Amino acid sequence: MNAIELKRELHSFIDQEDDRTVEMLYQMVQSYRIQKRKDKMIAEGEEDIKNGRLYSLKEAKEIMDKWEPK
Repeated sequence: MNAIELKRELHSFIDQEDDRTVEMLYQMVQSYRIQKRKDKMIAEGEEDIKNGRLYSLKEAKEIMDKWEPK
């Protein structure tokens, strides 16, 4: 089944399901998307470490001291 067919089937499935099931599906998709972003950030951090792009604790504290609160 290709992506277009999957999307159609998912739309049909969602249209037929009760609100509780739709909410659960939504939460699952949101959790997946959040985890995907976290995995990307971790991979980028590991790449930085591998390439020597690091800060000492002192340097990190100095950078954070310059941050302005939102």
